[in-house]
Amino acid sequence: MKQHTGRAATVALVAALTLVAAGCSGKSGDTDDTEGKGGVKTGPGVSADTITLGALTDLSGPYATLGKSIVQAQQMWADKVNKGGGICGRKIKIIVKDHGYDVQKAGAAYTEISPSVLAFPQVIGSPVMAAILDDVESDKILTFPQAWAASLLGKRSVQVLGTTYDVDMISAVEYLTRKKGLKKGDRIGHVYFEGDYGTNALAGSRYAAKQGGMTIVEQKIKATDTDLSAQVSALRAAKVKAMLISAGPTQTASLTGVAAAQKFTVPVVSSAPGYAPQLLATPAAKALLGMLSIVSAAPAVSTDLPAVKKMAASYKKAYPGQLIDAGVLSGYNSAELMGRDLKAACDAKDLSRAGLVKAHRSQSAVDNGLGTPQDFSDASAPATLASYIIKPDKKALGGVVGVEDAHELPAAQEYLNTAKP
Repeated sequence: MKQHTGRAATVALVAALTLVAAGCSGKSGDTDDTEGKGGVKTGPGVSADTITLGALTDLSGPYATLGKSIVQAQQMWADKVNKGGGICGRKIKIIVKDHGYDVQKAGAAYTEISPSVLAFPQVIGSPVMAAILDDVESDKILTFPQAWAASLLGKRSVQVLGTTYDVDMISAVEYLTRKKGLKKGDRIGHVYFEGDYGTNALAGSRYAAKQGGMTIVEQKIKATDTDLSAQVSALRAAKVKAMLISAGPTQTASLTGVAAAQKFTVPVVSSAPGYAPQLLATPAAKALLGMLSIVSAAPAVSTDLPAVKKMAASYKKAYPGQLIDAGVLSGYNSAELMGRDLKAACDAKDLSRAGLVKAHRSQSAVDNGLGTPQDFSDASAPATLASYIIKPDKKALGGVVGVEDAHELPAAQEYLNTAKP
């Protein structure tokens, strides 16, 4: 993805949001829970008047546009909460660190700020989460990744919101079969990032293809690969009838653009992180509009859902002229869900890290109107199995419109049952 032109504004935003932790020492796992104001147990990240949260984001790498949207949406949520008196008598502060999708930078940022925060409503990147996963669990820091790899399941302190990549690819293959005419014996190309993101997505596509008597033709790429001409040529030679892509927006634009240039206009389905509405201002726009569908755990931001419309109106007011993309909805949703957990922990008089995790895992039917209801009670399972199908649209808010409402496939549950040990 090209770096957004509002970089200066983003840097200023990060400077405004980043709060330097003071008076912190020792490892972040040394919680030293104490009874605070109102008889509420507290620990790291909670003072008499402040709840401090953290964000490990990407403002300078391949997901910089996404990171900017998420950061701004979460700050908008914090501003709203603070204007209403805060949570548990405390104002919300957010420490933001840009890792640029660099695992080493992300690890250093986690080490720096984790002693000072109660929770992370945002960590961008499957490789980043994989690198800090054990520390997050050991430190009992409730964390909502902006990553959806199934390898992140099974940790009480880590919550994958929505579906996982494998579940989405099962939905993608089912959609291609039901709506795009794919049938038994056909081949489907799957272009995917190396690492947890791509590997998990591939597991889902392989399963769904096998169930339908089809074959997956694999093309593994790196996050630094931006020209997919070779991959398109290989898939065309393999006579695939459709292509799946589990990568970034730059790669999706290249895949569809190159394919269209070669008059290889087969249907393409992307995971949600593989699309950004900014692509509609690039030479690949025509190909994207004609060929691409997107599987997403979240609805299109152009949906008529009242809570989404209200959020969009608030964002327009808070950030005039800024594009409202899927990152805005994703960021606001995760912050709002974190707020619910904080309120539940406050009601239980336990704002310690362990208390917040307990409050989160006690919820089994959470519906905040921003998407499908989610179940947080089982750390080993996705919060939902329901996916939306959306597609690019230049005229729609956020550059996407809904094609199909969220629905859960029996095949997804069957897949998860076979995956259990």
